[in-house]
Amino acid sequence: MPRVAQLDAEERGAPAPRIRTRRKAKTHTQYFAFLSYSHRDEDLAKWLQRKLEQFQVPASLVGRLTANGAIPRRLTPIFRDEHELAAADDLGSEIEAALDSSQCLIVLCSPAAAASKWVNAEIATFKRVRPDGCVLAAIAAGEPFASDIGGREQEECFPPALRYRFDRRGRQTTTRAEPLAADLRHEGDPRRAGFLKLVAGMLGVSLDELVQREATQRHRRLAWVTTGSVVGMALAIVLAVAAVQARDEARDQRREAEGLVAFMLGDLKNKLEPIGRLDALDGVGSRVLAYYSKQDPSELSDAALLQRASALGLSAQVAFQRNNLDEAARLYRQAAAGTGEAVRRSPEDPQRLYDHAQNIFWVGEIARSRGDNSAAETAFREYKRLADQMVAIDPDNLRWRMEMLYAQENLGIVLLNQRRFGEAAKQLNAALRPMENLLAIDEGNIQYREEFSNILGWAADSERDAGRLEAAIRLRERQIALVRSALGRAGTNVQLRRQLIPAHQGLGVLQAMRGAAEPAIAQFRQAVAEADRLIPIEPANMLWKGQAAAARLELARTLFAARRTAEAAREMEAGCVLASQVREKDPTGSWRRLQTDCLTIRAHLALQSNYLSRAEVLAQQAVASAQSERRPDPVSVRYRVAAALSLLGDVHARSRRPERSREAWSRGLSALAQERAERPGEMNIRAGLLRRLGRKDEAQQLEARVSATGFRQLS
Repeated sequence: MPRVAQLDAEERGAPAPRIRTRRKAKTHTQYFAFLSYSHRDEDLAKWLQRKLEQFQVPASLVGRLTANGAIPRRLTPIFRDEHELAAADDLGSEIEAALDSSQCLIVLCSPAAAASKWVNAEIATFKRVRPDGCVLAAIAAGEPFASDIGGREQEECFPPALRYRFDRRGRQTTTRAEPLAADLRHEGDPRRAGFLKLVAGMLGVSLDELVQREATQRHRRLAWVTTGSVVGMALAIVLAVAAVQARDEARDQRREAEGLVAFMLGDLKNKLEPIGRLDALDGVGSRVLAYYSKQDPSELSDAALLQRASALGLSAQVAFQRNNLDEAARLYRQAAAGTGEAVRRSPEDPQRLYDHAQNIFWVGEIARSRGDNSAAETAFREYKRLADQMVAIDPDNLRWRMEMLYAQENLGIVLLNQRRFGEAAKQLNAALRPMENLLAIDEGNIQYREEFSNILGWAADSERDAGRLEAAIRLRERQIALVRSALGRAGTNVQLRRQLIPAHQGLGVLQAMRGAAEPAIAQFRQAVAEADRLIPIEPANMLWKGQAAAARLELARTLFAARRTAEAAREMEAGCVLASQVREKDPTGSWRRLQTDCLTIRAHLALQSNYLSRAEVLAQQAVASAQSERRPDPVSVRYRVAAALSLLGDVHARSRRPERSREAWSRGLSALAQERAERPGEMNIRAGLLRRLGRKDEAQQLEARVSATGFRQLS
């Protein structure tokens, strides 16, 4: 699977993330819904289960992919516990397994249900094990939220777990939930309307659409029954003969077409992907989707359903590598709907679980790259659950064990984005030994080497952010040696070679942080050389161009600090040309930071040359650009803004405008996060602002902490 590098100011060369969640026991039956109720409402529960399982979904809706998955023909099976739980101490393994494997939870709400600890426990368990599951309320008696009205508390029909949201750790919060509620309290047409509202919620469609489709289906059925009674026998004979002939012909054509599709998504894709041919890969995905656009999704075989999902995933992959995140997210969600349907059809098939997990991962990765760590964690925890289920089914499969390591790696990255640096370092370092053991089993496996390199890079970043620079340097050196050794085996594998750009750049950043200018410059030049090798292979690849721009700008920054101004200016201009090409494709995305770096370096050069008016304009533009950045760790943007304001204050100070300089420095200090963990470079920004504002004692204390990490300012 492709990996992504997020090139933050101090987070250069970060590969794509995976995280961990709780391991779930495998289940053997997949339920469409779990019916939770008090046994005082057993008669209505039996009626509701029977009506749901007898309900025939309108044919025009069958196969449509909604937020709740592909719409089936029947709403079966429905799980309803038929045993009294009053004597039990907990829900029991059968109930928990049924909740874990149910797509929806239906709560039959009444004052008795609201008072039942078992109904409440079933709701809470479902919300924990299925955080994205569909929870629906069917009102049997009482009133929703009556507990909020003085004197009517006994009329409350919603159990506590239904009335409140749960957080991502599965704990009940104080935030009010608003579950979709269907009213079954009255006989006749009102109950029928409530029942259809409940069905609409289960299917993920609007009530109006379901009612109209059902009415249309009923009218058509009556018309066909009338017509069929007249001509049915004659037509049946003719159609039977034609159907057999058409079936045989269509079967042969489909086998031939699907064989070609399998080749395109298999051998052809595997040959194009290592050489970075995005245009050809995009063409493969488009051709396959064009073929399946003529097919009814509900009629697709299991193999065809998975092929369609693979084509969607391939097109999403190309869109992501071209930095078109909106299109990539849309395509990955569609692909996940397809693979989710395939898993529903066969929940014990580990390959289907694997295919579904890949799409879920990329949905989370795109959210993470946009700074939405909450949505990313939700997706990644589902990804980890799927990986655990794969290993539980087939423990000896090394591929499934790799998925568990990917998830462990991603947990470390999420912790890093949450500024829990020590925990992140512990998590990522813990993944190194199992990954090394896998590589020892199969030394020639390029995928294992690529992933080992990813984990080494992330572990180095976590050690750096925790203030252990020497440990971080050792990990980066180990990463570079690993990749260069692998390239001796893999030849022209561009997915492996591209890792050298962030690896050398990351090592250069570490050398610069400890004040070693010349070693840092040498590493940045290595990163630039590797980027120059790759870009001609795929000029439209914005990830490579972005990495190349970032490496050149880091080189320019270090050359400037070493007072090699002419060289710094040349590298800065070359980096900014690449940055402008990236911004044309993604003017408001994660590469916005490249523009900030260009403006900042230009402002420094102008200030050094005493072009004060130009330096002031550039510094102000750098502040505005930094404020518009979007990062996986949003707090880091504040330090970028503070650094730009510090520069603006320096320009004002050189221009002999003390009040304006102090105002800019004060704004910079106010922009910084309070009571949050800081990286060494971020502490240095804060210390510099304190010193400029005359708060020397505070600055000295902070500088002592920075110095203890081995950080040395290049200037």
